[in-house]
Amino acid sequence: MAKILRVNMTDRTATYEDVPDAYKFLGGRGLTSTIIHDEVDPTCHPLGPNNKLVFAPGIITGTNAPTSGRVSAGAKSPLTGGIKESNAGSAWPQLVARLGIKAIVVEGYPQDDGWWGLHVTKDGAEFFPADEYVGKSLYEIFPGLFDRFGDKVGIATIGVAGEMRMAMAGICFNDIDNRPSRYSGRGGLGAVMGSKHLKFIIVDGEGAPGVEIADKALFDQGRKKMLEALRSHDITKPGGGLNSYGTAVLVNIINEAGGFPTHNFREGRFEGAAKISGEAMAEYCETRGGVGTMGHPCHPGCVIRCSNVIPNPDGTELVSVIEYETTWALGANCGIADLDVIGKLTWLCNDIGLDTIEAGGTIAVAMEAGLAEFGDGQRAIELLEEIRKGTPLGHVLGNGAAATGKVFGVVRVPAVKGQNMPAYEPRAIKGIGMTYAISTMGADHTSGYTIAPEILSVGGKADPFAL
Repeated sequence: MAKILRVNMTDRTATYEDVPDAYKFLGGRGLTSTIIHDEVDPTCHPLGPNNKLVFAPGIITGTNAPTSGRVSAGAKSPLTGGIKESNAGSAWPQLVARLGIKAIVVEGYPQDDGWWGLHVTKDGAEFFPADEYVGKSLYEIFPGLFDRFGDKVGIATIGVAGEMRMAMAGICFNDIDNRPSRYSGRGGLGAVMGSKHLKFIIVDGEGAPGVEIADKALFDQGRKKMLEALRSHDITKPGGGLNSYGTAVLVNIINEAGGFPTHNFREGRFEGAAKISGEAMAEYCETRGGVGTMGHPCHPGCVIRCSNVIPNPDGTELVSVIEYETTWALGANCGIADLDVIGKLTWLCNDIGLDTIEAGGTIAVAMEAGLAEFGDGQRAIELLEEIRKGTPLGHVLGNGAAATGKVFGVVRVPAVKGQNMPAYEPRAIKGIGMTYAISTMGADHTSGYTIAPEILSVGGKADPFAL
């Protein structure tokens, strides 16, 4: 029987509870948002003692269902002030689910200045001191963590941005090769984790009982149907759009539709789009060779494999992964048409613990304010380093595009409910504009991905001009 693991940071206790009947058929976003709704005072400060941070695997995560290694993180957001969910693909939630944990609820508030990690195994959950890891880069500390806990564990953590409670801080999970590169980035949930002084949740699935399946025959029927659908659709099949070019296959498509926001949402087409597209990334991998890889999975069991490993000119690793949203945010939105620069900026976001969408939106607003010229990649790198160092300017930038716009008196700040818009121009793609406007999570494309029917004709075709 699945349990809820409740982690209290006030007295540093970890206890297991039965799952209430009301939560029996919930998982992922439905569960994290429901728990926050039920247990968190909506008037509380997002970084105060009364907020909670909830992690929940999907309802079929941990099984052999295809592409099901997803985790949802939820809390009251420091950016939007409302319930926020952010998700990522990683082996971490698969291990959590196989241990029979339906959700992890982090609550309470530290009574001292110490930092802590939580080690979760089949035998329970134990705290360990984590002060030695604080203030360091994630790429620096990850190898030592896997040496200490084993290379098969899953890690959820925050970078220095989360430690400093910056509102663009994300929660980082390891990828299939144990890089710090998979993020629940949106909404500043890394700052909430930092406010609890919880540096890590490390999960070891050795000896885990696995996920209980109520009706194995029915489950297998659904699993096979989903697998067949994914393997036959032009976008998701092996050798299809996502597998060949990653999520950045959308760059040229959205650019042609006039929906690729450029220069802080001034235009909907970027003249350098082809240089930062998925096709350009695939060419880098082919011509530079070495570790360059398209079709890289973010977690075991992913059949779409839309991640990538981008190589340097000499074939060594530049970064993994440059997603569509990332190449847009740190590229077109900032007027940068150089994949090597975008790769360096992505690496910095991974290392510092930042949401790439909010980071790119913030740099664009900073450029609008005159702190840099559009297209100046070196200055963009310097601005991210300000965040790492925690300078006064770094704290302004680290709290997101809306905060940066207010400080510098910028009028053009493309944000909704305090959260920067993602990589779809709402004036060109009408449905996503509606999503931004009415979502309780602010500008969030995952609230209602109308790109599927409006642009890709997936699940039917919606004409935005038919109304």
